[in-house]
Amino acid sequence: MNTSEQNHLVGRRSTVAAADGTTLAVREFGHPDAALTVVLVHGHCLRMQSWTELRTHVEAVWGEDTRIVLYDHRGHGESGAATPDSCTIDQLGEDLADVLRAVVPMGPFVLIGHSMGGMTALSYARQYPEAVGSRLVGVGLIATSAGGITDDGLGSCLAHPAVSAFQAAVRRAPRLMSGAKKLSRGLCAPIVRTAGCGSHKVSPRVVTLATAMLGETSIVTMSGFLGAFRGLDEVAGLAALASIPTLVLCGTDDLMTPMRHSETLAAHLPDARLVRVAQAGHMVILERAHEVADAIVELVTAARRAHVGDLALAR
Repeated sequence: MNTSEQNHLVGRRSTVAAADGTTLAVREFGHPDAALTVVLVHGHCLRMQSWTELRTHVEAVWGEDTRIVLYDHRGHGESGAATPDSCTIDQLGEDLADVLRAVVPMGPFVLIGHSMGGMTALSYARQYPEAVGSRLVGVGLIATSAGGITDDGLGSCLAHPAVSAFQAAVRRAPRLMSGAKKLSRGLCAPIVRTAGCGSHKVSPRVVTLATAMLGETSIVTMSGFLGAFRGLDEVAGLAALASIPTLVLCGTDDLMTPMRHSETLAAHLPDARLVRVAQAGHMVILERAHEVADAIVELVTAARRAHVGDLALAR
């Protein structure tokens, strides 16, 4: 395999230092000087490889004309460890800003976030409203929520006292709890299959991949962000996104962030395109990568059309 073929598979690797020194692993695909960049932001307990199949689909359409940037959240994948105090959605929004400053310093970009990645995109838009419409020219919110996660679905379990007890145990004895997690890895596959996937037949490869990513995530990271989900409120940032093309997509069988959350997002974004993927679950980007990719291609096409002048200047 030559260098060019290897780069196509793994991308151009780099590391970005967040403001507090945490290292964030980044990979880029496509021409470095492409007129538009699409940033894919993964979910809780996943990693940038969760986008691989979807990325392959969109690359076949875009070729080298669109650069794709992926990165691992703190505490996930190849990025540095997250301290419990840094496991907040505000911090993830700041981390995204640090990645953008480092690897997308100029030109327009589109943000696509899955689950916690969608919350990260909303956090960024709220914290950096001046970027919306000037550089941020499109947003995709996939299987995500702006708040009220504990109201229904599996998210209602976050309000149970057992979750607080679990978080306290991790803070007191992280090594012991990490060992317990390793012993229980055999339970992850049926949990992923039941809670993360829909009623549509799912490839065993998808379950294996999702299970591996879940199993490799630190127990400190897994536990730390549960509190962030309980207190999530990114509704205030939605108004700023009304000026740019927006995609809201969710599987109809999503138990983590049920369809109601996507309908609420769309209600705050009257011009957004709301896509319901029948029989898909929370892992919709893995289960139905081709369908999600088609929706993202349509979003990016709309962003190009709406900001054609900005894209010409970016060349």
